Amino acid sequence: MDTVRIADLLRPFLDQSLPESQLDQISIYIDLLLRWNARINLTAIRHPEEIVTRHFGESFFLARHLFPQVPPDSGSIPAAEGASSKLRLGGDVRSSTGYWVPGTGHSAPRVLDIGSGAGFPALPLKLWAPHIHLTLIESNHRKAAFLREVSRELALTNVNVLTDRAETVADRQDFPRAQLVTLRAVEHFEKILPKAAAFLAPNGILALLIGSAQLPHLTTLTTLKWSHPIPIPQSHTRVLSIGEHF
Repeated sequence: MDTVRIADLLRPFLDQSLPESQLDQISIYIDLLLRWNARINLTAIRHPEEIVTRHFGESFFLARHLFPQVPPDSGSIPAAEGASSKLRLGGDVRSSTGYWVPGTGHSAPRVLDIGSGAGFPALPLKLWAPHIHLTLIESNHRKAAFLREVSRELALTNVNVLTDRAETVADRQDFPRAQLVTLRAVEHFEKILPKAAAFLAPNGILALLIGSAQLPHLTTLTTLKWSHPIPIPQSHTRVLSIGEHF
């Protein structure tokens, strides 16, 4: 798919343009998705432009809120944001609103995506923030194979795909907890939400791409502190909801 058209379609979801190298990766990703989708059911969305807006747009919208890009001339911490308004977490600095500011610590945040499917939002998040250590949990073997293929083709590093059920992994005491857990469009939401919260390290963040009808479940099924939901562009019902684990 033409990278100029990709950039144009993504504009409503971003506050800055993506570099050409990332647009090229998105184009490769779309080609792989369409090719694999002809053999296995990765997504019901078949039109390339709708794939960009519905899948990549929503994923990058999450990415830019969790990992705001620091202006190149401002140093590792924006000058207008003093250290007193920051919380340090896992080697990175996080703003008092709960959003990440990358590149200011010595250790990369550990990110976990549950029910990864075709890779959204996890793999676009990795494109946006290459420094993260990313683990994707996908129980379907063919979908997991697709995720590994995309990671290879895009030359992504520090990406681990687990072919297992999230419920099984969550019960493993030796499994490392994550600073950030993401979740989007999974079945049995009410069942998996408490498990997603269980993956969080202290002060970790759970980021959800969900329908507004699911918002009441957040406070009844978790003890996280939830920020006000953020409406997703070009959608009447979809929101980004961010909860913090204390």
